[in-house]
Amino acid sequence: MDLQLTNKTAFVSGSTAGIGFSIAHKLLAEGARVIINGRSKDGVDKAVQELQSLVKGTQVSGIAADFSKADEINQLLAELPEVDILINNAGIFEPKAFTDIPDEDWFRFFDINVMSGIRLSRHYFPGMLKKNWGRIIFISSESGVFIPEEMIHYGMTKTAQIAVARGLAELTKGTGVTVNSILPGPTRSKGVGGFIEDLATAGKTSVEKVEEDFFKNMRPTSLINRFASTDEVANTVTYYCSPLASATNGAAIRVEGGLVRSII
Repeated sequence: MDLQLTNKTAFVSGSTAGIGFSIAHKLLAEGARVIINGRSKDGVDKAVQELQSLVKGTQVSGIAADFSKADEINQLLAELPEVDILINNAGIFEPKAFTDIPDEDWFRFFDINVMSGIRLSRHYFPGMLKKNWGRIIFISSESGVFIPEEMIHYGMTKTAQIAVARGLAELTKGTGVTVNSILPGPTRSKGVGGFIEDLATAGKTSVEKVEEDFFKNMRPTSLINRFASTDEVANTVTYYCSPLASATNGAAIRVEGGLVRSII
């Protein structure tokens, strides 16, 4: 299927690894020009080289920026004045008991997970409206509707992303711009993979056993009973970036393996 993304320019925040990297890969394979992002120049350069080897002859570049630092965000926006597709993927997570989460962590999670997407969207949204075409996608999570007790501060930020995306979509009425959020479930990204490996080491058991226990005890409603791959999430994201998805706007699209039991 041709997703009609040739010559579209896409920016993917937090994309040197994990879901963001897979999204960049899929967009490049569909002919888009892609700008990736990470906190360090070395990490960005390495990811650009890897993407160039994966998809020959494509246009990929990168901009290093830490979304916890306003001056680096402003520099990024100056370097990249407009895009056709914005993927708000940058984010952090950390399991921590509610009573152990200090105020500083609540503000830090909100600033990086929510404000990063707000700042980028505020900058690029007017240009999309002027061109009468654009795509903004917030990579939220099933944790935004199924708040995990082990990281409530993270779930809060994912709920906020869904709200921001829906509100921004209301401003697109009658245009060719769409704003949606994607809700991945537990996904074997670099961060999650490392977390699972650490649990296996600490418990002197196997990664497979930790995964089995995770879905038995912590996410028992999952229908696929496994971690999704980053490519499975990226495939969905890439479709909703395309002109073919023009009738989907203001939606929260689930890629969570059936974990959330509600039918809407």
